[in-house]
Amino acid sequence: MDRIIRRRELAAKPELEVAGLHPLLARVYRGRGIASADELELDLSRLIPPAKLTNADRAAVLLADAIEQRQSILIVGDYDADGATSTALALSALRDFGAADASYLVPNRFEYGYGLSREIVDLALKGKRPDLIVTVDNGISSIDGVAACRDAGVRTLITDHHLAGSELPDADVIVNPNQPGCDFPSKNLAGVGVIFYIMLALRAELRARGWFESRQEPNLGRLTDLVALGTVADVVPLDQNNRILVATGLQRIRTGQARPGILALLEVASRSRGSVVASDLGFAVGPRINAAGRLDDISVGIECLLQPDQVGARRLAAELHQKNQDRRLIEQDMQEQALQLLQRLPLEEEGVPVAMTLYRGDWHQGVIGILASRIKDRLHRPTIAFANGDAGEIKGSARSIQGIHIRDILDAVATRHPGMIRKFGGHAMAAGLTISADAYEDFDRAFVEEVGRHAEDVHLQALVESDGELSAGEFDLGLAEALRYAGPWGQHFSEPVFDGTFRIVHQRLVGEKHLKLVLSPLGSDQLLDAIAFNIDLDEWPSESVESVELAYRLDVNEFRGRKTVQLMVEHIKAL
Repeated sequence: MDRIIRRRELAAKPELEVAGLHPLLARVYRGRGIASADELELDLSRLIPPAKLTNADRAAVLLADAIEQRQSILIVGDYDADGATSTALALSALRDFGAADASYLVPNRFEYGYGLSREIVDLALKGKRPDLIVTVDNGISSIDGVAACRDAGVRTLITDHHLAGSELPDADVIVNPNQPGCDFPSKNLAGVGVIFYIMLALRAELRARGWFESRQEPNLGRLTDLVALGTVADVVPLDQNNRILVATGLQRIRTGQARPGILALLEVASRSRGSVVASDLGFAVGPRINAAGRLDDISVGIECLLQPDQVGARRLAAELHQKNQDRRLIEQDMQEQALQLLQRLPLEEEGVPVAMTLYRGDWHQGVIGILASRIKDRLHRPTIAFANGDAGEIKGSARSIQGIHIRDILDAVATRHPGMIRKFGGHAMAAGLTISADAYEDFDRAFVEEVGRHAEDVHLQALVESDGELSAGEFDLGLAEALRYAGPWGQHFSEPVFDGTFRIVHQRLVGEKHLKLVLSPLGSDQLLDAIAFNIDLDEWPSESVESVELAYRLDVNEFRGRKTVQLMVEHIKAL
């Protein structure tokens, strides 16, 4: 689907240029709503204090009591990268604090599904009965699971960041910036950010109790590599608080102070530790951890993150790398099948509907989320991909576009059609659900109708937001490097993209689907290298194209020790 380039509106001119920023950097920051240089300060000292997170103090008391009384603490995690980093962080911190008995359990998505279910509680009770269960990155919707814990006399601490439903679980303590009544200024913490805050509060509580008078007080800053990875991988908005967490973690990684597992995952992904940026965590490290949870058991990813030595970490990173390769092959087959399904629909005659659902019984449950994301990107429509679940059920993974809050859409469908959705959860851009296989066609109609009610003021044609044109002097290596590290860039604080028209000096196909270009800005003799990945060759009349409209990122290409400016093409249109 063709895309429209739209230039960002700039905030009222602030004092950014006065603060010594390059005018282009000032323009980029203004386009993201930055009004003062203070908003660019990313020191840990500027973090919102843990005391402002509702119930963090109560959670700290609960955990400190368990540690002092040498009780058994069980972490129940989630099977994605946020869940894996949250679990690894909780265990690392608790053990550093001196917890005598801390372990973890993560549901296998194919056997138990998501969260603290009754089945997971039963499984936990069959082993060594825990005194306290702590959920990370899940639990806000675990009504039945928490009730089962209470019936068994097991205390529960729910730590989550997902949106709360109309009923909260009857846990001993709930910490979630998105629960009713929580006034925490940043609602965008990932699950790993929430548990990091609780560990900061726990350290303060233990310090007040004199716990560290006879033992070393741990430096929790060393956990920020995990916080950075989980935050970026979960694609939460990078407000200033999250940018502080991510920037601090990235700095630890670049200086070689990260845990061996993260360094090993960067190594197998052929990413340089010294020049790592947020996108390396999001597109290289995160998917390799996620692959374990998608295809098998996320425990491999958690163990990789917990490994104390490089040898063990490299072995597990290699295993995760292979799982990711396997996941890609499965995804490729599923995407081809999905495109075949789309080709059977009369999209050209009737137009693309405001929302899309796709279902094949033999699709892999662990990969339907990625499939939904790919189709969403292709059509720029909210998309749900379904695969067979338990007997008579199908499970869906939903991905949305800006302006359509997918969890609210599912909530509205459930309200209008009681019983149609058996369970659901998620947030604005992604959600999961379970329905009866017999209800698929009715759900499809209800879902499309509900999105239609909310789509009137939403751009249903894909937009590329641009920071404007670059002048000849701004195609500069030093400026490209400054932009690379000026973030961290991510969700709602996107990497700078520019636009312009260029004359094609030379073009060639590389790797069968990537277009390598030598370009010259119209009206200039300047020559620039560019590359467009995964171009649709069916729509590219390569022989006849002389000039193009581009949206691109200004990047650095390093080859044999030589650095040059390279344009990374986000959108290309023949003129």
